[in-house]
Amino acid sequence: MKLVITPRGFSSYGLEEIVVLEKAGFTVDYNDTGRAYSKEELLKKSQDADALIVGVDDIDRSFLEACPRLQIICKFGVGIDNIDTDFCKEKGIVVERTLGTNTNAVAEHVAALMFLDAKNLYRNIAEVKDGFWNKPTGYEISGKVLGIVGYGAIGKRLAEIASSLGMKVLVQDILPIKENELEKSAVNEASFEEILLHADYLSLHLPLVDETKNMFSQTAFEKMKKSACLINTARGGIVDEEALYEALTQGKIRSACFDVFSKEPPQCGDKLVTLGNFYLTSHIGARTEEAEKRTCNLSAEKIINHFQ
Repeated sequence: MKLVITPRGFSSYGLEEIVVLEKAGFTVDYNDTGRAYSKEELLKKSQDADALIVGVDDIDRSFLEACPRLQIICKFGVGIDNIDTDFCKEKGIVVERTLGTNTNAVAEHVAALMFLDAKNLYRNIAEVKDGFWNKPTGYEISGKVLGIVGYGAIGKRLAEIASSLGMKVLVQDILPIKENELEKSAVNEASFEEILLHADYLSLHLPLVDETKNMFSQTAFEKMKKSACLINTARGGIVDEEALYEALTQGKIRSACFDVFSKEPPQCGDKLVTLGNFYLTSHIGARTEEAEKRTCNLSAEKIINHFQ
């Protein structure tokens, strides 16, 4: 059986799992190039594959049709919007995810982005390196309102962190939130509109589906505080980036901190990326050594279990 692994983390943190997979009877082709595969490279490697472990690779219908032996795809993460799951279901291809392995990593990344924004860290460090000794006045996180839209595992962990920092936390989800989940933590459920109106920091933790595509549009930005910061570590398509550009340039909101973008990487000189109040990290929220190791372990486990 042939297994193709695209995430580069396996070459650094999953070598023990590769040994386990080989002992289980797999011929393992893993990415040790230090860069992402092109779609052509991945297709060439996968045409005779029985299983895939993928990151954000585009696994569309044409790709799947060219891989007749494929039985299972495991996402090295949570979001599966890059995989044509409908066609997989039609062809009997199992799609798995590694839920929970990067929960803490992403939640901590959001906290880091809040502090970066509140204390003007990025701008101030750059100014000092350029020889300036400016002293901008920032904000304290304690006492601010954090709105969390998407109250799954990451949203819950973020709520714990934010509560410990003295923030008031409002939560909302596209699915009903169970009463006992609210009782476990010091959070309050609120409507989407209430979160827009009251959040100082608003963090997104939703899948990209029809219901959430461009969920944050001009209408949403019109309702937010002018002092608000929007944080997105979920998926780029949840936010209408043209509307965000307008909101940031016209002062409808103060700033935005993203770890995701509609097209990754963005084009050089993208007008949104060039703004001084828009901060974009290169989809690294889930990338900690601990999370990478957990994800390598669970994805390998799911592949092995499928063929037992």
